[in-house]
Amino acid sequence: MLEAISGQYLKSIIFSVQLSAVTALLGMLFGSLVAIAIVSLDRMRGLRNVMVGYSAVAANLGGIPLAFAFISSLGMQGLYTKMLSAIGINLTDLGFKISDFSGIVIVYLYFQIPLMTLVMLPAVDGLKITLKEAAANLGANSRQYWRRVGIPLLSPSLLGGFLLLFANAFAAYATAFALSAGGSRLVSVQIRFFLQGNTITGKSNLGYALAAWMVIVMIVAMSGYLGLRQISERWRK
Repeated sequence: MLEAISGQYLKSIIFSVQLSAVTALLGMLFGSLVAIAIVSLDRMRGLRNVMVGYSAVAANLGGIPLAFAFISSLGMQGLYTKMLSAIGINLTDLGFKISDFSGIVIVYLYFQIPLMTLVMLPAVDGLKITLKEAAANLGANSRQYWRRVGIPLLSPSLLGGFLLLFANAFAAYATAFALSAGGSRLVSVQIRFFLQGNTITGKSNLGYALAAWMVIVMIVAMSGYLGLRQISERWRK
């Protein structure tokens, strides 16, 4: 257990935490904005249903199919990579690689943003229209309403959604493995190396130790999410 949080293994855990935190933060911001936009489409039920349906599908899309889609699109020989190269924008020269940190972030956001949208929809729907009307009667504009009323009321859902997205990204394995062909520094891929691929050194116990630390991180994140969710449900009732 101590060896699993030292040296290069600690760097793998830190790399996974950083990647999960970045994708969770971006997913929280954009997913919340999409949820607010969907709720504002109250008079356009058809478009709203389409967006909610797409979010439900995209939030559950991952693994090999998602990795293949992005490799075909933004890989070194991908369609969009070639299209951008034709107009003078070379992603490789700009330092972009689909298997690097920035590339994995883009891929993860494909399912992180829709997941946050689904998490925030009930919370945004729970904001009573009377609150906005009351704030307007007291002289508050739209920005003041969101800063002093809307965001404080949504903060438990926002923080809970962040923790859920963090846990979702931290536990992801197949997508990152396929993007990097097994060479990723993510701790989930490292566990696979010790449990299946590293038969020479015989350090399978190190893989179990890494998995144990991963479970601990997941328990902390999900406990925080469940606690904030209960707070959010309390004020909605």
